[in-house]
Amino acid sequence: MPQAARTITQAFRGAVAQFPDRTAVTAPDGDLTYRELDARSDALAGTLLRAGARRGSPVTLLTPRRTDLVVGMLGILKAGAAYLPIDPEYPPARIAWTVRDSGCELAVVTAGTAHLLTGAQQCPDVRVVTLDEVPATPAGTPAPGPAGDGHDLAYVIYTSGSTGDPKGVLVEQHSVLRLFDVVREHLAFDEHDVWSMFHSAAFDFSVWEIWGPLLSGGRLLIVPREVARAPQAFRELLRTEGVTVLSQTPSAFHGLVAADQRAGADPGALRLVILGGEALDVAALRPWTDRYGTDRPRLVNMYGITEATVHASYRPLHRADLDRHGPSPIGTPLADLAFHLLADDGTPSADGEPGELYIEGPGLARGYLGRPEPEAERFVVHVGADGVPHRRLRTGDRVVALPEGGYGYLGRVDDQLKIRGHRVEPGEIEAVLTGHDEVRRAVVVPHDHGDADVRLIAYVQSAAAPESLAAELAKRAEELLPGYLRPSRYITLTDLPLTDNGKVDKGRLPAPPGAARPAGPAGGTQGTAERIAAIWRSVLDVPHVGDDEDFFSLGGTSLTLVRMFTRVNEEFATDLDITVLIGGATVGALTPHVDAALAQRAGHLTETP
Repeated sequence: MPQAARTITQAFRGAVAQFPDRTAVTAPDGDLTYRELDARSDALAGTLLRAGARRGSPVTLLTPRRTDLVVGMLGILKAGAAYLPIDPEYPPARIAWTVRDSGCELAVVTAGTAHLLTGAQQCPDVRVVTLDEVPATPAGTPAPGPAGDGHDLAYVIYTSGSTGDPKGVLVEQHSVLRLFDVVREHLAFDEHDVWSMFHSAAFDFSVWEIWGPLLSGGRLLIVPREVARAPQAFRELLRTEGVTVLSQTPSAFHGLVAADQRAGADPGALRLVILGGEALDVAALRPWTDRYGTDRPRLVNMYGITEATVHASYRPLHRADLDRHGPSPIGTPLADLAFHLLADDGTPSADGEPGELYIEGPGLARGYLGRPEPEAERFVVHVGADGVPHRRLRTGDRVVALPEGGYGYLGRVDDQLKIRGHRVEPGEIEAVLTGHDEVRRAVVVPHDHGDADVRLIAYVQSAAAPESLAAELAKRAEELLPGYLRPSRYITLTDLPLTDNGKVDKGRLPAPPGAARPAGPAGGTQGTAERIAAIWRSVLDVPHVGDDEDFFSLGGTSLTLVRMFTRVNEEFATDLDITVLIGGATVGALTPHVDAALAQRAGHLTETP
């Protein structure tokens, strides 16, 4: 069958026919074989068709990290529609905005997430299908979906928008299928592989993690959210489940490497570690390569962008790379893609000179949902020397051809950032902050706290009291923005420094003031909670931490969490694991675990002769 004619559903059914009784999905709520997954998604497809699903129309998918997530994706595709994944942890206002902006008429939810659409009349015009109420198998012969082909829409994933509103990227099914066809020769994955799904379904890295195993007969391991946040627990899960293909952003992998250093040197069944989503500092991999080298597991860096279907280049990493200085190596474009480097005037960059990267080929997205102006800016047509128009994606990334071959990533040509793999447009955050009545102007910049721990700092121009304004802005961000878009600090200035052109001069912004530090050692007469809070203030670089304030809402990351636990264990001479905070990451939640460990140690010392 011609590549463009194939659909994801057809490719999946090929895996079902070949491996019906193999486990397809392992999730916190259990396992599904390929046969079971096929039947459950058929049942959902029939329900969606009876509810009015139409070919090519987006359907909201709002489920937790369970087998329901994959059933939902497949069922929506089998109905001829496209799935629009939304993370249930997003603020309700953000969820409702996305559904309304997309024009979705249908939504697939679970009993536990339905209220996010139906509560307070969030989206009253959307018909909701609750997976818990769909039969496990089709009732009779499933209703046939509309005839489709590879040019039908596969999914819509929203990315941060520079003008304040996120944009829905439209990706067709053939673009997904050709990705795996092209990379298979490099990575040789098959039905024996176990892939971990570490990332949110609303992040395009998940497309790679989910369809990689399900289109080849492998097993998909859905990592619980709480485990993904705890590197030590995640490392153990990788080993016990026999994961062979691991995909990570460099910042997330940094946390895993740190956890691995505290354990015995054993990579388990891992044979591939795919890094992507943000610039890679190769030298930071040294603790891992000192233990395992670069061949088992193999380390691969892949550059990509949502509009080019996850990955666009491939670069195996070697020991010699750790001693090289210069741009992040992203390798060569995938076989069916072409890279073009253009100078500021739109002409090809001279050899060895950096330029803005334009990508051409069948991996390009269809465009943006309901955003014709940014679509025209990003998806451009160049007439080649052959006189034929060629569609290209303007990435906004500065890249240079390297002397040894391949390309190196230098950074952005605009203000866009990558924070823990997520695309961050500061303009979107700034628009939310300036929506506050007392904020005249806002600018959001990254601040590196060391060890790849990059957080967002917001500078706001206002005459309001800094502490009360910061609390109000943090609350506003929590209500309107997902976690990765929320600043960790809010700094109030009466005036922001400006350039001669009237733009904010980021180079003249004052450095973030240091957080309040305890006057002396954290110990002494202080209680456990006070000592823990002092450590949190220091690690998070914030002036105050309440007993019930969430670590991640205060600006914490998975990397910061590891650093905090190390400090706590050093302070109290304990050996607690991050998993003790699975029920909630607050000082109040951590304190009894520390007290219990101290009591156990004291009891042991008392009993020892």
